[in-house]
Amino acid sequence: MATPQDNLLDWLRDAHAMEQQAEKMLEAQAERLQHYPQLRARIAQHIEETRGQQQLLASCLERLGSSPSTIKDLSAKLVAFGQGMAGMTVSDEVVKGAMAGYVFEHMEIASYTILIAAAKAVGDLQTQRACEQILPQEVAMAEWLQQHLPEITEAFLARSAAPDTQAKR
Repeated sequence: MATPQDNLLDWLRDAHAMEQQAEKMLEAQAERLQHYPQLRARIAQHIEETRGQQQLLASCLERLGSSPSTIKDLSAKLVAFGQGMAGMTVSDEVVKGAMAGYVFEHMEIASYTILIAAAKAVGDLQTQRACEQILPQEVAMAEWLQQHLPEITEAFLARSAAPDTQAKR
């Protein structure tokens, strides 16, 4: 039977792996974006936020006498690699990437909401504050994507309809 502290540690390791996956997915997407500078810039900003989030989570784990899970982190990176490879094969990569990013941000929002509640339950104020620092960054990225999905779609459609113009990236 797992204690609330055990669950908190497991969920922190999951969140660290999730951020490893996010970093790799975002880097792959940003590298390939050529014709969507505003999206590329926002992704670059979120990559930096993601790296900071990883550090916060690793600090929480270390303070609690644990560490990130190498297996979970590696698995997440492999999933991100597969997602990046799959994105390269579709003709509407930028649209599908933006959609996937929007969905992923909501998974992160749910994860940090759970971590905040778990940290409160075990009385871990430092972990609670770290997750409360991360959560608004994820909400902001999700909101940015939601606001810009129509614009990204319209730009893709215009580029796609123009002869001799690459649209997917």
